[in-house]
Amino acid sequence: MSEEKRESLVKIACCQIEPKVGLKEQNVKKTLDYIRKAVDEEANLILLPELSNTGYVFNTRQEAYELAEKIPEGDTAQTWVEYAEKHGVYIAAGIAERDGDNLYNSSILVGPEGFIGNYRKLHLWNREKLFFEPGDLGLPVYNTPIGRLGMYICYDMWFPEMTRIYALQGVDLILNVTNWVASEKPSEDSRLTETVCVSNAYMNAIFIAAADRIGVERMQPFLGRSMIVSPSGEVLGGPASYDSEEIIYAKCNLSEARLRKRKTRLNHVILDRRTDVYDALLGYGEIPFNW
Repeated sequence: MSEEKRESLVKIACCQIEPKVGLKEQNVKKTLDYIRKAVDEEANLILLPELSNTGYVFNTRQEAYELAEKIPEGDTAQTWVEYAEKHGVYIAAGIAERDGDNLYNSSILVGPEGFIGNYRKLHLWNREKLFFEPGDLGLPVYNTPIGRLGMYICYDMWFPEMTRIYALQGVDLILNVTNWVASEKPSEDSRLTETVCVSNAYMNAIFIAAADRIGVERMQPFLGRSMIVSPSGEVLGGPASYDSEEIIYAKCNLSEARLRKRKTRLNHVILDRRTDVYDALLGYGEIPFNW
């Protein structure tokens, strides 16, 4: 079959919910309720927000440590694994991870085949640095039957190297489990996050799906505005509301990310780079993925 006829069709669901800090059992139950709703709408790739099983605003490292769990042995991870296996879907979700004495703000990817992998947030935001260690797993890429998937978490999206490196590795879709924080001017915050999300997708010819949370937790408000963006910069799903729990959907053909990078195009966001000028120390070397 020619490359042009290969398709990777997926229906993405971004579940915008409000976890409650410390109420782990209640939060996990809510994630399952929303996963079921998405499955009922025939979604086969479902995203949940950052730290969706624990809540976000911890008072102490001890509190974070007691709520965190091992991956994939922990109860939350196993609950999501069992549901994904039973219903034949993929789930990406934020989770507090404990590895020995270390804590990580992590995301997990599970699917019909069980546990696939996890990512540890590289760029810690604000008080996260008081509780979590910086991620040490790099930028893992997961080859799945529905496409090549990468993950990042919230603040990671503000570092262009992240999306570019994923694009160079041939990723079709980045799964962004996020807790975008809001200020007193949420409309301005929203314009910023939407611009960053769209520009990253467009400049790297890659899909990005972002599932955010809502609500106010220990005086910290969150933005909502979950969204799904195509490699051409088109917003396919969302932005969701600022303050409602809801699910946004988009049907995507993930092969479009690869087609936009084909060498037959006159302009090419990967091959047009002037790597003879860029400093190799910035990671601009040979293309690791064969287009």
